[in-house]
Amino acid sequence: MAQLLIELFCEEIPARMQARAEEDLARLMGEAFKAAGLGVDALTTFSGPRRIGLVAEGVPARTADVREERKGPRVGSPEQAVQGFLRGAGLESLDQCRIDNTPKGDFYVAVIEKPGRDAGAVIAEALEAAIRNFPWPKSMKFGEGDKAQRWVRPLHRIICLLDGKTVPVSVFGIEASNLTEGHRIHSKGERVFAVKDYADYAARLRDNGVVLTRAERSAIILEGAKRVCAQAGLELIEDEGLLAEVTGLAEWPVAVLGEIDPAFLDLPAEVIALTMKVHQKYFAVRDPKTGKIAPKFVKIANQDATDGGKAIAHGAARVVSARLSDARHFWDLDRKRGLEAMAGELSKVTFHEKLGTLADKVERVAALARELAPAVGADPELAYRAAKLAKADLVSQMVYEFPELQGVMGRYYALAAGEPAEIADAIRDHYKPQGPSDAVPTAPVSAAVALADKLDTLVGFWAIDEKPTGSKDPFALRRAALGVIRILEAGGYRLPLLQAVSDVKSIEQMLKAVRSDRGAMVAQIERARDLLSFFADRLKVHLRDEGIRHDVIDAVFARNDDDLVRVTNKSRALQAFLETEDGSTLLAAYKRVQNILSAEEKKGFNSVAYASEILREIPDPDDNLSWSNEALDAALLAAIAKTANTPQENTLVSEIQTAEADAAKALEAENFEGAMRALATLRAPVDAFFEAVTVNADDPMLRRNRLVLLSRIRAAVQAVADFDRLEG
Repeated sequence: MAQLLIELFCEEIPARMQARAEEDLARLMGEAFKAAGLGVDALTTFSGPRRIGLVAEGVPARTADVREERKGPRVGSPEQAVQGFLRGAGLESLDQCRIDNTPKGDFYVAVIEKPGRDAGAVIAEALEAAIRNFPWPKSMKFGEGDKAQRWVRPLHRIICLLDGKTVPVSVFGIEASNLTEGHRIHSKGERVFAVKDYADYAARLRDNGVVLTRAERSAIILEGAKRVCAQAGLELIEDEGLLAEVTGLAEWPVAVLGEIDPAFLDLPAEVIALTMKVHQKYFAVRDPKTGKIAPKFVKIANQDATDGGKAIAHGAARVVSARLSDARHFWDLDRKRGLEAMAGELSKVTFHEKLGTLADKVERVAALARELAPAVGADPELAYRAAKLAKADLVSQMVYEFPELQGVMGRYYALAAGEPAEIADAIRDHYKPQGPSDAVPTAPVSAAVALADKLDTLVGFWAIDEKPTGSKDPFALRRAALGVIRILEAGGYRLPLLQAVSDVKSIEQMLKAVRSDRGAMVAQIERARDLLSFFADRLKVHLRDEGIRHDVIDAVFARNDDDLVRVTNKSRALQAFLETEDGSTLLAAYKRVQNILSAEEKKGFNSVAYASEILREIPDPDDNLSWSNEALDAALLAAIAKTANTPQENTLVSEIQTAEADAAKALEAENFEGAMRALATLRAPVDAFFEAVTVNADDPMLRRNRLVLLSRIRAAVQAVADFDRLEG
């Protein structure tokens, strides 16, 4: 078994593309090896500013010989079928086939023998195909003729070593070799040098100023940045995205502490940090004593500095000052214009061609936020005002420059204009949560506006039939639905979703749909149900990490409950209950009852019609249709009990009455586990009932009454959840 080393050396690869390039290289080569039957023990990748590559261990010298038998058409088949079979098998004539005699007739069988191939030939083909078809997000064209390249940046050198020997590969006119190149500044001696294998390659690159793997460079950067901050009595503001980016910018990363003009500290901290991150790839720093941003930054240089980094820090500070001066200009312009004036310009910005402008959306969201406010404990007028201003900063100079600051700048501008803190915070937080790790808005006004914004988006895109399909979700509707779920759950807000969806104003009028009022109403109901189903799917994703089964959520949602907090609590309770002995008992009893009822319903049994028939037989001068549901239920069971001819039947009637009453009280109190425990007590009397009586008795009245009795058990259980949807 041998080792394979591949390096593709080129000019600077954009940092954001490097990690994905590693994955693509591993995938392309791995798929090619598998297709060729070349197995390897392990395959790892590496990347940096000027190279991507891989090392594979346990590479065999040759692929295995392959013998395949392929059954063909029947002897005597049309010539066209025979020729198609031969082409597919790679054969020239039927003389190369044998004939197998089977009970179904005689058939041609092609025996295809493929001898193993040299590993080097397989690797050469795979590497050439991978390079020529590499899926860079953006590629550039270089050169002409046979040397024409389509690559992320000009490709200069290829290493392809198998067991220390160069594999003959030529791509874009570049011949593979054993040569690589070190750091532009820190290389010792000649910058280009030969390597023998991966261990030699990694060690010599290290000696020549290149830290090979992303993981090691990332660790060096983080440790170094924290160290220079600690030496100054400061604290690094960590940023995973920025760390990943600078990891791809430096081959020999060195952390340098630079200084900002303190005069810029009157800018919002987010503006300072983002200005340095976006334009210069510098880390912001805070004072641990005050928790506020400090007039310092950390730059990751790509070289050691003889003066301790003073010149690097000085040059970086000059660039930062220029960028922060631009930011101050935007800040001053925006505050002078004011949030109210910005809000007036939203009518010039299209939200979606079928859903109107941002001003249209703001009007809908504001109206809905006012409606939802009581449900989350918010002041309706504060929620309305916050929603009216929530999108205004989208037309600000600062957000145009830094879209990441949407909402954040709106909060600053609102406070500068004297708006209440609740409104300012809602403007900042109404976009949240924007991902699984993002915080959820919990302040009442913030929650009201965030819910309204997300529900309006969902209803709007459902109305124009722009729903997510497969992996495509261009309008982030899955994230919006999950955001609604997390907000409701975090606050424990009891919000019927169907009512909330119907409160979104002006969608139907705005679309000007050409259909009757009845058609519009039906369409709205169908859309609402479809949207509720979408929420159910998102809830499954949300609860999956807790181990809540998808079928449990389906069973609860099937009861048409649109209160997500109640659905979540009930799903958790049902999952936990099913894992207990009482849960198994209830499920077994239900399935025994349901199996009988399902069989009878196929023959025409209808529990409602049969129950009505029993009630009509009750000798009572009053019109029983005017009775309460409770009275009808009691009368129905009493009538069944009168016809019972076994004590087990009477016992079951009595136990049903008790279990139904206890379960109903527990459900009213949302004690879902208590309701299921009450129903689980029916297992013993149900088993005794089945042992003592024949449900399908010869007497039609007894048969009818016993089936209705069983239907009462099923209905009581299904009041909690649709147990038919539970798997297993």
